[in-house]
Amino acid sequence: MPKTMELSTLEAARAAKQQAHKIFAPLGRVVGVGITRINGVYGLKINLQQPPGAGVVLPSEVNGVPVRVEVVGPLLKREATLDK
Repeated sequence: MPKTMELSTLEAARAAKQQAHKIFAPLGRVVGVGITRINGVYGLKINLQQPPGAGVVLPSEVNGVPVRVEVVGPLLKREATLDK
């Protein structure tokens, strides 16, 4: 089993979130870092506001935890709704 898969526990993913934000922030506008399942193991989902610039190579793992990157656009404030 690859080292990435051995280390990709929920605890490892939680521990890697802050480091992932530090790594990805200079590469693109990060609007969120979350935990998701990737190929049956815990990984990180990096949400970017826009695609990274040409020639930017994004890491596929952080501290042994696999990473999935998605361009989600800007975060928008939504009005609260009350269901009655």
